[in-house]
Amino acid sequence: MFGLTLAMWLAIAVAAYMAWNIGANDVANAMGTSVGSRALTLRNAIIIAAVFEFCGAFFAGDAVTDTVRKGVLVIPEEEMARLSEKLQYGFIAAMLAAALWITVATRYGLPVSTTHSILGGIVGFGLFLDPTLVDFQKVGQIVLSWVISPLLGGVLAYGTFTVIRMTIMESDDPIQRSRWMAPILAFPTFFVLGLALQYKALKYLLPSTWLPAKDCAADIGFTEAVAECLPVQSLQIALLLGALASLSLYLLLRNHEFKETGYAGVEQIFVWLQIITACYVAFAHGANDRSNAIGPMAAVWQVYQVDVMSSEAEVPLWLVLLGSVGIVIGIATWGHRVMKTIGEKITHITPTRGFAAQFAAATVVLLFSLPFLAVPISTTHTLVGSVVGVGLARGTSSVDFGVFGKIAASWVASIPAAGIGAVLLYLIFGLNETRFVISVSLILAAIMWILYQSIRSGPRVEIDFGGAE
Repeated sequence: MFGLTLAMWLAIAVAAYMAWNIGANDVANAMGTSVGSRALTLRNAIIIAAVFEFCGAFFAGDAVTDTVRKGVLVIPEEEMARLSEKLQYGFIAAMLAAALWITVATRYGLPVSTTHSILGGIVGFGLFLDPTLVDFQKVGQIVLSWVISPLLGGVLAYGTFTVIRMTIMESDDPIQRSRWMAPILAFPTFFVLGLALQYKALKYLLPSTWLPAKDCAADIGFTEAVAECLPVQSLQIALLLGALASLSLYLLLRNHEFKETGYAGVEQIFVWLQIITACYVAFAHGANDRSNAIGPMAAVWQVYQVDVMSSEAEVPLWLVLLGSVGIVIGIATWGHRVMKTIGEKITHITPTRGFAAQFAAATVVLLFSLPFLAVPISTTHTLVGSVVGVGLARGTSSVDFGVFGKIAASWVASIPAAGIGAVLLYLIFGLNETRFVISVSLILAAIMWILYQSIRSGPRVEIDFGGAE
């Protein structure tokens, strides 16, 4: 490890910088609703995000990563050897370009998709290298997800909050109604979390027959496809977990004396539920999205070790640790910028509304990640759409569409910005180690200085929602 070349150390530094960006932007927006609703203080949100993100990334992440990232590049295995050096420099350029774009977005508090940013960098480099290598159908799915995921998240969040309002808030005794209604409303949440934990976080600990088959919808009848895509064992486990969690919540609420009465007391109940969903979101995010930082780096490391890249690469333990720690540092240093946008600027968030938004986002992301759909949607886009949907449940005047418009514009810009940046950096590198070392050293030094000055001179906490301890 300590005998690495300077170029490889710089490549590792780029991966760490990308991981930092994931923590500062992607993780922060997932925790923003919890902070904005006062379910969690900023400090506690950072602690929870750091702990569960690290656990998800370190203990439940993929041991093997796809080097061509979500199938946007279609490279035959026999071509990998010929293109390995170009792919190595190209992936570093894609990581650095995506990281630079996310840093700019985070600076202005704009939640963008780290997944789409890194994919944009790889697509841009792929188009420059050889346009025939790019799977335009997959790229089209990604672009389509800009519309699908926020829309579905918004609709589901709108419906969830409407049900809460009609069944609890508008009742004669909201506290008494919530004692038995809240566990019922929470059951779908616990059920979704049960599925997600199996399919995403614990997939390497369960028998393969309990998990959806990757090709479950291929050339078989509908009944057989459903059986393979949604194994009965995993459904039973999720139902059992959901039932036990809901029953436990009911027993807890049945005789609990609330300090607050009326609507305020109801919001106290949903504080607990929102904290649960926040922990899940952080854990699942760490398990799934750490590959945005270390996936391309695993490919670069593979070339460094064996001189040839393949479609999949093992992720060494030190790289897992690097990505996990980088994400945590990103949350703690710059995470508050995006949290402020999600939790405060789009619409006013309460625990009931935050719960509805987080439930909607988690549900949509899980459903579209199942093998029979496999649509590469963004957690960020879905959550923002869910927050807007919750706001619309109170009327159009409750949503700041000016802020949402800026966010949507940043989404559209993510892929071309990262793609163009990756091409420019690849041209600067020029497949020359000396040029690579000089250019990356200067870029990283400039970025680190800017970030240092920003963190040092700015307020430690730029967001103050008050809040629960």
